[in-house]
Amino acid sequence: MNSHLKSLLVFIAAFAVMAAFPPSGLAQAPVDRDVAYDDKHLSQCVDVYLAKSDKPTPAVIYIHGGGWRGGSKKGVPGWLMRFVSDGKLSVVAVEYRFTDVAIHPAQVNDCLRAIQFVRQNAEKWNIDPLRLGVTGGSAGGHLSAYVALHDDVANAKSTDPVEQQSSRVACAVSFAGPTDWSLLSSIAHGHPAYRQLIGYVPGTPASELKAELVKDVSPITFVSEDDPPVMQVHGDNDDIVPLEHASNLHEQLRFKGVTSELVVIPGGNHGVAGAGDQVSTRAVQFVQRYLLAP
Repeated sequence: MNSHLKSLLVFIAAFAVMAAFPPSGLAQAPVDRDVAYDDKHLSQCVDVYLAKSDKPTPAVIYIHGGGWRGGSKKGVPGWLMRFVSDGKLSVVAVEYRFTDVAIHPAQVNDCLRAIQFVRQNAEKWNIDPLRLGVTGGSAGGHLSAYVALHDDVANAKSTDPVEQQSSRVACAVSFAGPTDWSLLSSIAHGHPAYRQLIGYVPGTPASELKAELVKDVSPITFVSEDDPPVMQVHGDNDDIVPLEHASNLHEQLRFKGVTSELVVIPGGNHGVAGAGDQVSTRAVQFVQRYLLAP
């Protein structure tokens, strides 16, 4: 087994474990499972965890990690499930196409459509369509930041009612998510997933990556003054997604006047992406402030 394949398998396996055993240990079955939001591939579906409430609740769209090639929507972090149990917000967990099915931008397109799909079904699920947040770790952190910063993809002229819905969110929380592929040129990124996402084989020199792909896959590209509040939680000892991904995006958001919070976990490695209780306290406060507050 070559070293690139071995490192990818280790990368995916680590996140499969996190997905299978959510940090809280809270067991709660989704009200709706495997609900299709598109028909291009069987993976395009969501699980819906509904809060019990007499009035529409906010909702968080959860996007799992796994190198854009593994993981599962089943591993919703405990801090989110506690909100559901307390009747404060609902959670919609998204599955999306992996890179062995389709490369970027398939993953972000799926997540953008999933947000539109939630809005289309907001009344059915007793969700407030104006109060949607998004969160995820690692690859899910990348996708969360991407959809939060991307322009609205709503198409009022479309005959598809889902496409007519807004894809904008009220806030985003990214745990150890990559944000800036230009860093591949200056910092070693050993895992092959970065290159596979944009259609390159592992080990391809950064200098050979097409500039337009590097730009388009990077959430930092889409920063603008009208972006929602963003929190990033990142370990300063992360050798899979270096801290510079978070700090660069944080600086750019602040420069544009966007509310941005960067929570650095001292000594934290890429396990921060699992969004366990020991690293999610500030995220809970952030969601309370920007999604739950009247």
